[in-house]
Amino acid sequence: MRAARALLGIDQKTLAERSGVSLATIQRMEAADGTVRGQIDTLVKVIEAFEAAGVEIIAEHAPSQGRGRGVRLKAAQ
Repeated sequence: MRAARALLGIDQKTLAERSGVSLATIQRMEAADGTVRGQIDTLVKVIEAFEAAGVEIIAEHAPSQGRGRGVRLKAAQ
C-alpha cells in the first residue's frame, strides 16, 4: 500500500478519503507485517481507489516485468 501511495504522491489521509475507509484502518493495514489483512469490502474499496487513480495491483504469480508482488502504473489509454 505504501508503494502505491508513493506512486500517486498521496498520504494515508488522502487514501482514506478516496477509498471511504477510516484513517485508522489505513494505518492498521499498512502496519501489518507481510500480507495486508482486512475485511473484504474494505480491501476492495482501497483497491478500487488505487485503480481509479491509475495504479495496477500485481498479484503474486501474475504477469509483470519483474517477479513477485508489487504495484505499477497502468498504461495510459
